[in-house]
Amino acid sequence: MGEPRFAVGDRVRTSTVDPPHHTRLPRYARGQVGEVVDVQGTWPLADDRARGFDDPRVEAVYTVRFPAADLWGPPGGHWVQVELWESYLEGAG
Repeated sequence: MGEPRFAVGDRVRTSTVDPPHHTRLPRYARGQVGEVVDVQGTWPLADDRARGFDDPRVEAVYTVRFPAADLWGPPGGHWVQVELWESYLEGAG
Protein backbone atom coordinates (compact mmCIF):
# COMPACT_ATOMS: atom_id res chain seq x y z
CA MET A 1 0.00 0.00 0.00
CA GLY A 2 1.43 3.35 -1.04
CA GLU A 3 0.43 6.79 0.06
CA PRO A 4 -3.25 7.43 0.76
CA ARG A 5 -5.09 8.54 -2.39
CA PHE A 6 -7.12 11.20 -0.57
CA ALA A 7 -6.24 13.97 1.88
CA VAL A 8 -8.12 16.00 4.47
CA GLY A 9 -10.46 18.39 2.67
CA ASP A 10 -10.94 16.20 -0.42
CA ARG A 11 -14.48 15.61 -1.63
CA VAL A 12 -15.23 11.93 -2.24
CA ARG A 13 -18.17 9.89 -3.49
CA THR A 14 -18.91 6.50 -1.99
CA SER A 15 -19.44 3.37 -4.03
CA THR A 16 -22.94 2.23 -5.00
CA VAL A 17 -21.93 -1.44 -5.24
CA ASP A 18 -24.02 -3.81 -3.12
CA PRO A 19 -21.65 -6.75 -2.64
CA PRO A 20 -22.95 -10.22 -1.80
CA HIS A 21 -20.63 -10.31 1.23
CA HIS A 22 -19.92 -8.22 4.34
CA THR A 23 -18.95 -4.58 3.85
CA ARG A 24 -18.33 -1.71 6.25
CA LEU A 25 -19.88 0.80 3.83
CA PRO A 26 -23.35 1.47 5.28
CA ARG A 27 -26.25 1.42 2.83
CA TYR A 28 -27.34 4.90 3.91
CA ALA A 29 -23.99 6.31 2.78
CA ARG A 30 -23.78 4.61 -0.64
CA GLY A 31 -23.54 6.95 -3.61
CA GLN A 32 -23.19 9.98 -1.34
CA VAL A 33 -20.66 12.82 -1.53
CA GLY A 34 -18.75 13.72 1.61
CA GLU A 35 -15.54 15.37 2.78
CA VAL A 36 -12.45 13.64 4.16
CA VAL A 37 -11.84 15.02 7.66
CA ASP A 38 -9.11 12.60 8.81
CA VAL A 39 -6.81 9.89 7.47
CA GLN A 40 -6.65 6.98 9.94
CA GLY A 41 -3.63 5.17 8.47
CA THR A 42 -3.74 1.78 6.76
CA TRP A 43 -5.67 -1.25 7.97
CA PRO A 44 -6.68 -4.69 6.67
CA LEU A 45 -9.87 -4.40 4.62
CA ALA A 46 -12.74 -5.49 6.88
CA ASP A 47 -14.56 -7.09 3.94
CA ASP A 48 -11.63 -9.47 3.35
CA ARG A 49 -11.20 -10.27 7.05
CA ALA A 50 -14.90 -11.08 7.45
CA ARG A 51 -14.61 -13.48 4.51
CA GLY A 52 -11.71 -15.29 6.19
CA PHE A 53 -9.00 -14.33 3.69
CA ASP A 54 -5.53 -15.26 4.97
CA ASP A 55 -3.94 -12.21 3.36
CA PRO A 56 -6.49 -9.36 3.44
CA ARG A 57 -5.82 -6.25 1.37
CA VAL A 58 -4.43 -3.34 3.37
CA GLU A 59 -5.90 0.07 2.53
CA ALA A 60 -6.03 3.60 3.84
CA VAL A 61 -9.01 4.32 6.08
CA TYR A 62 -10.63 7.76 6.11
CA THR A 63 -13.07 9.57 8.33
CA VAL A 64 -15.59 11.05 5.91
CA ARG A 65 -18.32 13.45 6.98
CA PHE A 66 -21.66 13.84 5.26
CA PRO A 67 -24.38 16.44 5.78
CA ALA A 68 -27.13 14.55 7.63
CA ALA A 69 -29.77 16.11 5.37
CA ASP A 70 -28.08 14.49 2.35
CA LEU A 71 -28.41 11.07 3.98
CA TRP A 72 -31.88 11.32 5.55
CA GLY A 73 -33.49 14.53 4.30
CA PRO A 74 -34.49 17.66 6.22
CA PRO A 75 -34.16 19.15 8.70
CA GLY A 76 -30.48 18.15 8.95
CA GLY A 77 -28.24 20.86 10.35
CA HIS A 78 -25.58 18.42 11.56
CA TRP A 79 -22.98 15.99 10.20
CA VAL A 80 -22.55 12.22 10.16
CA GLN A 81 -18.99 10.84 10.20
CA VAL A 82 -18.16 7.36 8.91
CA GLU A 83 -14.83 5.47 8.78
CA LEU A 84 -14.40 4.18 5.21
CA TRP A 85 -11.75 2.13 3.41
CA GLU A 86 -10.18 3.61 0.28
CA SER A 87 -11.73 1.07 -2.12
CA TYR A 88 -15.18 2.39 -1.15
CA LEU A 89 -14.32 5.88 -2.43
CA GLU A 90 -13.69 7.82 -5.62
CA GLY A 91 -12.83 11.48 -6.10
CA ALA A 92 -15.80 13.85 -6.34
CA GLY A 93 -13.96 16.96 -7.48
